[in-house]
Amino acid sequence: MKSDATTSDETIVGSIDSTAASDEYVIADISADGAWLSMQADDAPALPAWR
Repeated sequence: MKSDATTSDETIVGSIDSTAASDEYVIADISADGAWLSMQADDAPALPAWR
């Protein structure tokens, strides 16, 4: 999933990061260092809930 943020210099992406212990949903601004957050993938809202 990828969407453009407020300016052309910002790029927001989302991804599932799977490990042996859990699946994490990560949202990050890949144009800035340290600009990310994550949550358990099971706790992430479904796409229809974002509308």
